[in-house]
Amino acid sequence: MLSKKAKYAIKALIVLGRNYGKEPMQILRIAEEERIPKKFLEQILLEMRNAGILYSKKGAGGGYNLNKAPEDIRLSQVMRLIDGPIALLPCVSLNFYRSCDECKSEEVCGIRDTFIDVRNAMLQILNDTSIADIIDKEKRLALGV
Repeated sequence: MLSKKAKYAIKALIVLGRNYGKEPMQILRIAEEERIPKKFLEQILLEMRNAGILYSKKGAGGGYNLNKAPEDIRLSQVMRLIDGPIALLPCVSLNFYRSCDECKSEEVCGIRDTFIDVRNAMLQILNDTSIADIIDKEKRLALGV
């Protein structure tokens, strides 16, 4: 399941994506627009800034902006940064692999084999979906298209 922290990170990136190329946005404005607790949002934005997704400007007129174009920020990147593994089982994770304690043999494990397929399908969607794609999708949904 997507953590609340990851969902808030994506929501903040959508707001910042709509604002791309404009003046930096203050944390309070993002928090109020998306109903995210300000202190929690501060931690999330700092984490994304440290990862190079965002940049911040201090002082008057300061705030946060995207460090990359919205079409260059993939959901898979954000989810891994915030939540770690995307795979539902540690034995199928590409970046956070761990063997399962109860597994006798990964080579003949039907559960593992099934969840490799799940991981691959999910990764395809998450790698192919950018913040810009979500912004466009929201526009279409608002228009009923």
